[in-house]
Amino acid sequence: MGLVLIGILSVQVGAAIAKGLFGEISPTAMVWLRLATSALVLAAVARPRFTGRSRQDWLVVLAFGASLATMNWAIYQSFSRIPLGIAVTIEFIGPLTLAVLGSRHARDLVWVLLAGVGVLLLGLQPGDLDLLGVLSALLAGAAWAAYILLSASTGRRWAGFDGLAVASIVAAAGMTLPALLSAGSELWDGRILLIGALVGLLSSVIPYSCELVALRSLRPAVFGILMSLEPAAAALAAIVVLSEHLSVLQWLAIACVVAASIGATRSGATPGEEPGEHAHPPGTLAT
Repeated sequence: MGLVLIGILSVQVGAAIAKGLFGEISPTAMVWLRLATSALVLAAVARPRFTGRSRQDWLVVLAFGASLATMNWAIYQSFSRIPLGIAVTIEFIGPLTLAVLGSRHARDLVWVLLAGVGVLLLGLQPGDLDLLGVLSALLAGAAWAAYILLSASTGRRWAGFDGLAVASIVAAAGMTLPALLSAGSELWDGRILLIGALVGLLSSVIPYSCELVALRSLRPAVFGILMSLEPAAAALAAIVVLSEHLSVLQWLAIACVVAASIGATRSGATPGEEPGEHAHPPGTLAT
């Protein structure tokens, strides 16, 4: 349990550090630095096998990489325009909707309604909301849902971390040209490169490692509930790192989405599940 919480906090602290640099480098370039760092580390650790792969294997991992790139690019675009905690809260609608759609119980629609109340509460204070920022967060949420689905398909075709490593390489490669165009020579500043690498470690490598170890012994339902705390963790990281404070109404909105996610997770849990069974795949921490 402690490892999952460390992973969640690591992701959000990394996001907050990244946002603090947006005045010096574009969000697109920062996303590339994060993806490139994680791709290098994962490739070195996993040493994926590229030969003997079928066409379907490559199609799946390419789609997985595209969802990874889109998810990270969109959420960075979002919290460059709106508060970090709010961006992650809106993004969380994606996996929450996926969880509810997978339910066979009509009563689980209450979790959709509760999440909807949270989003409406955010809309009551439009001064902090930028339309493009909100739309980017929704895109990130949709990409996160696709990421979850594709990670399962990738896991069936690529052993261990091979699929995630290859997808990270695909995502980093796809973001290279946009990063170069948006940042120019500033991308190669030593300080920016160092902080970008730190963001990559905090936002990708450390969480992936924590999740992988935790899922060996943690029940999937517990893991899902802990993951539901991510919007609150994002808001807290933004307060500590960026002094980005939210109103009481915005905290209430976050609480609604967190409660909806916990409810959907508990409702979807199967009695007697073995640890690690049907759990989110490693690396589902989005931001």
